[in-house]
Amino acid sequence: MKVQPAAFLRTTLPIDLGQLAELDAGRYHSIWLPDHMVSFWPDSIWSPEFTDLAVASPSPHRHLDAMAVAAAAAVLTENVPLATSVVDTVRRHPASLAQSALTIDHLSKGRFILGLGSGESENIEPYGFDFSYPVSRFEEALHVIRLLWDSDGPVDFDGRFYRLQHARLDTEPYAGRFPPIWIGASGPRALDITGRYADGWWPAGAWSPEDYAEKLARVRASAERAGRDPSAITPCFIQVCLMGRDDAALAEILRAPLVKSFLLQVSAELLSTFGFEHPMGPDWGGFHDIDPGVLTRERIIDFLDRVEPEMILAVVPHGTPKQVARVIKEYVDAGLRVPKILDYGGMAGLDYAKASAQHVREAEDELMALCGARG
Repeated sequence: MKVQPAAFLRTTLPIDLGQLAELDAGRYHSIWLPDHMVSFWPDSIWSPEFTDLAVASPSPHRHLDAMAVAAAAAVLTENVPLATSVVDTVRRHPASLAQSALTIDHLSKGRFILGLGSGESENIEPYGFDFSYPVSRFEEALHVIRLLWDSDGPVDFDGRFYRLQHARLDTEPYAGRFPPIWIGASGPRALDITGRYADGWWPAGAWSPEDYAEKLARVRASAERAGRDPSAITPCFIQVCLMGRDDAALAEILRAPLVKSFLLQVSAELLSTFGFEHPMGPDWGGFHDIDPGVLTRERIIDFLDRVEPEMILAVVPHGTPKQVARVIKEYVDAGLRVPKILDYGGMAGLDYAKASAQHVREAEDELMALCGARG
């Protein structure tokens, strides 16, 4: 399996489908489409006082439905696979996911990848969905999707979370092959589920090449126990990084409030392993605890005052595009095959956002040069 980068297609307004022709030209392994109701950025600092990005967009939460955008992208492209990264199994019933995935796969002529995860509280609890037992619910949803795809005729199922009575999904797969399922997972139980069900895997967090290798080994061991081919599971990663032209540019990026806010996605437990106390306190659970609408201005300003640049640099690759590429190459050596390089330096402001796309492209080029012709 060769190393090839993935591309993001932003699913927020303003939507830009004009870039699809370039993304479809062969450079990228696949296009990944995020699926959110809200973003991780606190409402209290999405204002011109803190970032000029708020001048360009009145809200960081102008999200579109990733499945719907994937359907549009399916008819506007011809070659590149399209993957949701990721759709949760709480807001959508697995029967609907099974049907929608088949629909987009037919529209794309077999290029759709159903990327799934157990969900994040910020996208679920504010809307009244039950977010109890998320991993158990996720596993049962996967079972229902496979059951509907694989069964010939009506299906009955009486589970803990879902019930089917004489349910049918007679739509045949495109060209006799169901869409691959990729899973976003990091916990031990979720990694075990990944090995049993997934055709591809993203870690929800991997903070070193060694961590990535350990999690990938868990996925592959689970696949072996299930009698599946571990090498058939595509190892992916959304690699968050910070890139600047030089040390001075990086230092300025690190002062930006939205860049500092990345630490909200990191748990206190993880940050402590790097020798730091989390600015949100010792019980902070990372992205699972983010509710951007209720994190008050006072609390976020206090958080921002407590963030030290070294905290961020400890958890993300940083530097010039070439320096970042060398770090990601270590993840490739740990088993990664489809990286998406995500530069949070673009959150420092409009000028940095313009430079960020070029930084990512340069890092991709350098990474491919470092990987050579390895398969």
